[in-house]
Amino acid sequence: MTNKLLDVQNLKVSFFTHAGEVKAVNDVSFSLDHGEVIGIVGESGSGKSVTSYSIIRLIDSPGKVKEGTIMFEGKNLLGLDEKAMQSVRGNEISMIFQDPMTSLNPVFKIGNQLVEAAMQHCDVNRKKAKEIALNMLKLVGIPSPEKRFDQYPHEFSGGMRQRAMIAMALTCDPKLLIADEPTTALDVTIQAQILELLKELKQKINMSIILITHDLGIISDLCDKVLVMYAGKIVEESLIDDIFYAPKHPYTLGLLRSIPKLNSEEHDRLIPIQGHPVDMLNPPAGCAFAPRCEHCMKICLAEYPPMFTISETHKAACWLLYEKD
Repeated sequence: MTNKLLDVQNLKVSFFTHAGEVKAVNDVSFSLDHGEVIGIVGESGSGKSVTSYSIIRLIDSPGKVKEGTIMFEGKNLLGLDEKAMQSVRGNEISMIFQDPMTSLNPVFKIGNQLVEAAMQHCDVNRKKAKEIALNMLKLVGIPSPEKRFDQYPHEFSGGMRQRAMIAMALTCDPKLLIADEPTTALDVTIQAQILELLKELKQKINMSIILITHDLGIISDLCDKVLVMYAGKIVEESLIDDIFYAPKHPYTLGLLRSIPKLNSEEHDRLIPIQGHPVDMLNPPAGCAFAPRCEHCMKICLAEYPPMFTISETHKAACWLLYEKD
């Protein structure tokens, strides 16, 4: 019997614009076990958020899932009708979006929004929904939940709004939580608090999490496994320690070199990744990272590398790993 909660295979998502087809996600495959935390890392435009939106079927026109399967507890989410999918969203899979102010309604009190979410997804009456809402506010560490229940989003700080969003996402005890850059708009102190909260919640309720971020530095203490994405593809996949201590793809190395380190000398400079992300309307024939790669070879420009197996838990798509017979 498999322990996989989520199994994504050969996912392809494109946006059909007046300028042409943008292949935002191009043949992505990965799986997630019960209670596991995966980090999806990459620059803006690498396909991280589109991958997560595809899982909960929130890709709107001109976007379209072209190919692939998304198996969640044995059922293909791409084959469900909208009514069946609505029972999955919120109940079994929840999502925290990047900016809580765009997800919380500014004219309704926080408590009312939590109650509505509970009534909609948990099929309970208003009294029970309020009880659930107060418990959720308490669970995510919001002080004086009874007082905060009757306040509006603008009366919350950025960190408190993000906690309220997490509370809403956890209302019906989902099996999978997708956190799409949940700390991007927050200062570093609040970032650390939100990440610590997610870590505590993982331990308390054994929830699986997909954490999407552009910053490798924030996933080290939370994730079990990391997927590094570039130009709509997974370029490296490994356990958390391998990414930091034995990275194999030049793009992963570039991301690591751009992270400030505590043991750096005073005048040490961060090393940025040179060049610009690839034009997704006209992707190159070979490796998309080749124009920015200091190790670029002829074959990199002509042919996309396969995913080479480094160990049972570590893979990377780079021609540097090719070994001649």
